[in-house]
Amino acid sequence: MAAQYQVTGDSAASISASIESGVLKGDYVWGAALPPIRVLADYLHVSPATVSKAYQDLRQRGVVEADGRRGTRVRPRPAVAGPRSDLRLPVPEGVRDLSAGEPDLRLLPPLGPVFQDPPQGYASAAAMPELIEAARPRLLADDIPVGDAHITLTSGTLDAIERLLTVHLRPGDAVAVEDPGWSNLLDLLAAMGLRPVPFTLDREGPEPASVASALHAGARAAVVTVRAQNPTGAAVSATRAEQLRSLFAAYPGFLVIEDDHAAELAEVPPHCIGPVTGAWAFTRSASKPFGPDLRVNVLAGDETTIARVVGRMRIGSGWVSTILQRTLLRLWQDPEVTELVAHAAGAYGRRRRLLRDELRARGVEAEGETGINVWVPVPDETRAVGLLRDAGWAVAPGSLFRTSTPYGIRISIGPLDEEEIPAVADAVAAAVLPSGLTAPAR
Repeated sequence: MAAQYQVTGDSAASISASIESGVLKGDYVWGAALPPIRVLADYLHVSPATVSKAYQDLRQRGVVEADGRRGTRVRPRPAVAGPRSDLRLPVPEGVRDLSAGEPDLRLLPPLGPVFQDPPQGYASAAAMPELIEAARPRLLADDIPVGDAHITLTSGTLDAIERLLTVHLRPGDAVAVEDPGWSNLLDLLAAMGLRPVPFTLDREGPEPASVASALHAGARAAVVTVRAQNPTGAAVSATRAEQLRSLFAAYPGFLVIEDDHAAELAEVPPHCIGPVTGAWAFTRSASKPFGPDLRVNVLAGDETTIARVVGRMRIGSGWVSTILQRTLLRLWQDPEVTELVAHAAGAYGRRRRLLRDELRARGVEAEGETGINVWVPVPDETRAVGLLRDAGWAVAPGSLFRTSTPYGIRISIGPLDEEEIPAVADAVAAAVLPSGLTAPAR
């Protein structure tokens, strides 16, 4: 038994609450082993079944994880201790924040002119048919196969993914995820008691051999970013999409979730993988192009999946605010807003390419094919992040996004102006490359 913390309780609920309290207080360090079931049962004078149930409850809440013969351990980043984003270092005054992954607020369209409608009552609150019918041709224009798909709305991408996983999976099931990948998704899986099975990716998207390994490992669902992958900027190519279709087609009961991360801000077309299995969903959020506060996400998929999501929403949050729905519809219909979004996409593209090219010119490997982030492999994340903060630039450590892939840092280009990028590249090169190996800027 851990000397620094003594478990108490005489029921599964009280034992799990005692352990969770210890994790929250920091009495159990990340990765610490819990006592063997029989040892703790003897200590508490309860049956092994009671302790086993307590450990099962903790696994389902994402507090601990099974570690094979090594027993049960506190999760490296337990959900009860806060999301991975909480691990980001505070940004000191005077340091530019390139770590948050947020869009440039200066490039967002103004929302004031479109807030015109009064609130709706319960009877009329639902997914607006006119917004859904406006969404369908927008998706079809990008070759998203939604001709016969069902469409609904959720409050953001993470809300959609949580609902999709809830209606198809159970605690303990495995989900194939990108590595490195979206930190919020990793937190969500932990909180839901789901087990992430990582697969690697290159600039063309998920690597087929790695995805095949995840499928063989028993994954029952996969989340794939079709373009502007966070944090690497990868985009699924047409060839890669076809390869992945062949893989997934052999698993008819599998759930494929495709996330169009940057939506209208991406400069390359999306190449969908599904629908090739029994369950498929495609999500596109309004947050990146129109503003993070516009919590509307278009969710398309097969009839059964969407019906289940809608049914669960009715007994939970109910619906997405009709005020937000009408706001998004007016934004879609406004030619000036369309021009503003296209301008923003071009601005992000120029910044991202310039930073990537400036880094490569200095001998620093950098990835960022699409989106608002650039991923830089580094030999030492702590050193790189610290040196960059000292130089006036806050970036995100790769540990927020990685499961087992090599070290890296993520640089968000949202807050950057183009004239600042050479200075950022100089600072990154100085922080990442061995002394004296920095190539001169061209």
